[in-house]
Formats: sequence, C-alpha cells, structure tokens
Amino acid sequence: MTRSSLDLSAAHAVLQREVDAGRLAGVSAATLQGGELVGLFCCGQADLEAGTPLRPDHIHRAFSNTKLFASVLALLLADEGHYGLDDPIKAWIPALGKLQVLRPGATAITDTEPLQRDITVRHLLSHQAGFSHGVFDPGTVIYNAYLASGVRRPDSTLAQAMDLLATLPLCFQPGEGWEYSTGTDVLARLAEIVTGQSFGAALQSRILAPLGLTDTGFVLRPDQVPRLAALYRGDLVDVMKPGLQRLSDTPWPGAYLQPVPRQSGAGGLVTTQADMLGLLRQLMPGRPSLLKPATLTEMFADQLPAERCVKFFASGAVPSLGFGLGGAYTRRASLISPAAAMGELQWGGLAGTHWFVSPATGLAGVVMTQRFMGFWHPFWFEYKRALYAALA
Repeated sequence: MTRSSLDLSAAHAVLQREVDAGRLAGVSAATLQGGELVGLFCCGQADLEAGTPLRPDHIHRAFSNTKLFASVLALLLADEGHYGLDDPIKAWIPALGKLQVLRPGATAITDTEPLQRDITVRHLLSHQAGFSHGVFDPGTVIYNAYLASGVRRPDSTLAQAMDLLATLPLCFQPGEGWEYSTGTDVLARLAEIVTGQSFGAALQSRILAPLGLTDTGFVLRPDQVPRLAALYRGDLVDVMKPGLQRLSDTPWPGAYLQPVPRQSGAGGLVTTQADMLGLLRQLMPGRPSLLKPATLTEMFADQLPAERCVKFFASGAVPSLGFGLGGAYTRRASLISPAAAMGELQWGGLAGTHWFVSPATGLAGVVMTQRFMGFWHPFWFEYKRALYAALA
C-alpha cells in the first residue's frame, strides 16, 4: 500500500461529527506514516464567541501532554549519563527516601507503614512510584491530603513541591501498583538538579530548540496570544450531551500569560499540532532520534506485570492497557483499541489533546482540541479505530 492510498476520510468524519453535534468547538488532527505527513484535518472554531475558525497552528493547553515532553527529557538525560533508569530518586532528592506509605484500606492519612524499597526513575516514568495526582480521586484520603497540602499550587517552585511531597504518604509501596500521578513533577525537579537549569530552560536547550519547536512553552509570547484557542467544558456526567460552556480562568486566572514559579512536568505547557508532531517524529523507530535506539525500545516496552494495568478511580481497571515509559501501552485488542494498535504508545491531556505512536504500523499522530475533561472522550477511541481501519 502506498502512502497516497491511505484514505482517512472516515476517521476525519468522526471529528467533524463531534463538532457538528456541539461536543467540540473545533478539532484538528494530523497523521504520520513512516514520519511523513499523510493526513491533515481541521474543522470548527478556535473561539465560538468570536467566530474564529480553528487552524492547525492554533495553540492549545497541553495539560498532561506535558508529561510526554518531560518523559523524553528524563530519558534523554539518562542517555547523557546523568543517572540510570533504576537509580533511586533519593540520590538527588533525599527527602523522597524517607516517605511513609498508606496501608491497604487506610481511612486516615496517618495510617501508614515505612517505605520498603526505593523509588526509581523507572517507577516515576511508568507511574509505579506510589504518588497520586490529587485530581482524579475526589473524596479519598490521599486526594484530601494533596488538596490540603497545596502541593499543586502554581505559586510554588518544583523544589518547594518536593518538600511538600515529602510530607505526604505514598498510595502503595513503589513498584507494587499503578497510579497516574504527579511523579512527572519529580522527574522535572530531577532535570533541574542534574542540569543546573530550570525545568523550562532544560526543555528549551535539549528538546525544544534542537527540534525547532517554537510554539511550546510555559508562557505565551505576545505574538502567540491571539493563537491560543479558547477552552470549553461539556457536560461532566453525560459526556455525549451537546453543549459547551467557555472557561476563561482555567487552570487559574491569567494562566500562560505571565510566568509563575511552578514549571510543572505533569501539566504546564502550551503547544501546537506541529510541535507535537516534531516530538513524535523523534519517537518513531527507524528514524533519527534524540534518544538512543535501546532507550526507545525500553520506552515502548510494557513496564507493568501482566496482572497490573492502567486504572482510574472513577472508571476502573483497563486490562488491555499496560504502561511504557511515558504513555499507555496497548497490550491487545479491546473495545477501545483494534488489534492493529497492539504495541502502540498513547496518552492525552485534560483538555482533549491526544497523541499516539504505533511502531508496528508506522503510524503516529495527534488530535488537538480544547474540551475540558476531554481526555479519552469516546471520540478519541472511535477516531483511532477508523484510523487503523484505513490500513486494511
């Protein structure tokens, strides 16, 4: 099959339908095959109130897509010899070697036991360290503790956040569970320590500048501000219900317009479709990469034992998905992934930006939209099923 024969119209129709139904304000998508652009689609509005059509060069709040940039930087610094993937984080952040761990079934934040093994860089990359995110499990003991501590506050530096994390227990012993977490902020702080730069500066010098990713950062330049797409919220209970409400002060008033002390590796960047593609091209096997071939192979390996999988508080376990070093790993076909997606690495952000890389098929791509709580919205899985079907 030649690249020109790849018909992505059915996949693009999924996105058009979501815009027409009022579930997305606007959405753009780009697909790579063998590193070459084979599909580009854009529809809807960047700003519904102003009537501004969405363009592929509009800037989006990355939220957790930031984790991909942070993970690649962490792997690159390992390639440079600053540390090994199985080195303990306490060697650089000693306070994280003295943590307590919640006992199974704990109903109080003080119901803990001592740490039994060290947290490693690998644990942090694969979300097996035992940290929480303090976002997706409201009402739990650990959620309440994270909220009360202020560990996610934008007016604290990463160094200050580590001091706060050191006062909170882990959800489980390192390596004994999976919990999507702010552990990526620990990787960002590690980058600061070993490079002597701020996290943002380390990203800029080692990834953004070398790859020419000029629209990714923590603060918008004045010339970028008009290209920031508006953020909208749909119904949080019935996600298929039409209708969107504009969110003007999320994640906080003035976000991305002026610097704040916190440069979060877990969710602080803005970026564009083109910049995301520039990073994904570095992760496609057989192509030139910032990372060593062996490191890429490890990144795309399922880091979880067979009995462990991706699991969220609200939606439960997803047995078909393991986790690599920076994204979910597709183990087998399921209701959310076709058989052709096996071995794929993928993830997304809170506002609906998504990425995937499939070594087996040579496909990779991004979907860019700005729907709050749009991570893994049903359209994402339907879109990808149609995308893979185009290979048949």
